[in-house]
Amino acid sequence: MKIAYADCFSGVSGDMFLASLLDAGLPLDVLREGIDALGLPEKIELKLTETHKGALRASDLEVIVPHSHHHRHLSDILAIINGSRLNDSVKQTASRVFTLLAEAEALVHGEPVEHIHFHEVGALDSIVDVIGAAIGLDALGIQKLYASPLPYGSGTVESAHGLLPLPAPATLEILTRANAPLSPLQADAELVTPTGAAILATLAEFGWPAMSVTATGIGAGKRDLAWPNVMRLIIGETPDKAPVEDPAEMVQIETNIDDMNPQFYGYVMDKLFAAGAKDVYLIPIQMKKNRPGTLLGVICLRRDEAAIGELILRETTTLGMRVLPIGRHEALREFRKVETRYGNLTVKLKVLNGEVIQSVPEYDECVRLAAENRVSLAEIYRAANHALTGEEK
Repeated sequence: MKIAYADCFSGVSGDMFLASLLDAGLPLDVLREGIDALGLPEKIELKLTETHKGALRASDLEVIVPHSHHHRHLSDILAIINGSRLNDSVKQTASRVFTLLAEAEALVHGEPVEHIHFHEVGALDSIVDVIGAAIGLDALGIQKLYASPLPYGSGTVESAHGLLPLPAPATLEILTRANAPLSPLQADAELVTPTGAAILATLAEFGWPAMSVTATGIGAGKRDLAWPNVMRLIIGETPDKAPVEDPAEMVQIETNIDDMNPQFYGYVMDKLFAAGAKDVYLIPIQMKKNRPGTLLGVICLRRDEAAIGELILRETTTLGMRVLPIGRHEALREFRKVETRYGNLTVKLKVLNGEVIQSVPEYDECVRLAAENRVSLAEIYRAANHALTGEEK
């Protein structure tokens, strides 16, 4: 399994995390293509340079954005993500990060999530950071992310709401939800930003994994401190065995519904995936009094059970649900970019005991290429499979 460890001894921000992905091998063109796929009206430029922080070389990413008059809410950002040409995995990852970020901002300011404005959820550069993190982890084939304890300094930070104490209230709320370990560091500076915290709290497990190191990436922070202000991303491999999820860590949530508008199910499914669901399914059933109904089922991590349970109670007509601990056997997944006559796309590989036993092109990318080239979807699938077979010969 391909994993990565975020060594955040000097903290983490969205641009530090993204710069470390680029330094570890994420092509800048792949990142640019992904940002362009959002279809934002604003022109965004990405400038990657090599710099030094103390005695250490690092990559510095500058996100150059125009002043924007778009006051987007969380729903606007989720609509941009879901309407983009990004693959489903990237969409779900980015949506989960933004949802956590917005919920934390709403809680600390005592406002409903739907009232949180664009500058609170994240400016354009934060949108690039979050989407870029999702694109980078997917493109590099990172299947599991880990992170070190996070440092916290003291002092204050200027925000849209005026002067706030450090760690910033939203950052602290995000890290509290993830039960993230914190380590004090003597610094009068913001070492962990809300965007950086949201990326790790949503996607990472806090702990040091055993691995064989294959690559490293060094992302530079913007401040100059008494030590090298960088974040290190260490990429490696774990033993090539199909993992078995610990039953204590996975749960299955189910509920029977017979009185809800069927148009709502698609909306609820999207919300569940954004909240961290591993899988969501709908099964037609016959309920009491011979009423046709629907079984709504969710597979999720134990740590997400409470949030997903509350979401189901809020967004559906059910009065309760069943929860069972479960285990899962999984094949390893890898992602590979292939070049076809119609353009580049991503292919998902299914790996068992070190052998690739299946390959499936990413559906959304195939649909995009079929539309752009005015050919059938089946033709794009054939081209992708041919390109992959040719690579393996």
